[in-house]
Amino acid sequence: MRWDALFSDMEAQFAEGSTLEVEAEISERARIEASSVALADRLRGSVNSHVAVHLLCGRIFEGTLSHAAADALVLTEVRHQILIPYGAVARYTGLGRISLAEPSQVRRRIGLSSALRGLARDRSELVVTLRGGPEGDRGLSGVIDRVGSDFFDVALVSPGEARRASQVRQVATIPFESLGAIRSRTGTEL
Repeated sequence: MRWDALFSDMEAQFAEGSTLEVEAEISERARIEASSVALADRLRGSVNSHVAVHLLCGRIFEGTLSHAAADALVLTEVRHQILIPYGAVARYTGLGRISLAEPSQVRRRIGLSSALRGLARDRSELVVTLRGGPEGDRGLSGVIDRVGSDFFDVALVSPGEARRASQVRQVATIPFESLGAIRSRTGTEL
């Protein structure tokens, strides 16, 4: 009788140990898999979700995440869209747990400079927020004149004014690493 109980107890301990090993291996594999997820993939998994984006400069933008590219996202508010480079963000709230890799090789290569060139081509009226700008700063209002490999020029005009040589107060050259966000002045899409 005692031998039966002893062997039963040993079998139960062995089964429990095997179960714990399997659970530990599953947990470790999940941690390894999570460590390979890129921020863009995590953001892509939350497209069409309501999120808040907290910038390093203290500004907070809330809206529907409408696009997540290689190095920037587009957030849609009721009347505006905001282009935000990932490097300008302190934290996000509202992201889901799903991650989606970008299947298109072409889309993976489209970066911030491509988006800025499109805005320059469209002569869109914008407000540029700088990464290190003061919290009460309203931003720079204007139109993107040209885009270089690591900078862009904004012709500063009064809100609502067309970009004409006589209306330009000055031209600001902004390095990409100083960019906090670009917000459309009107309901136009970025």
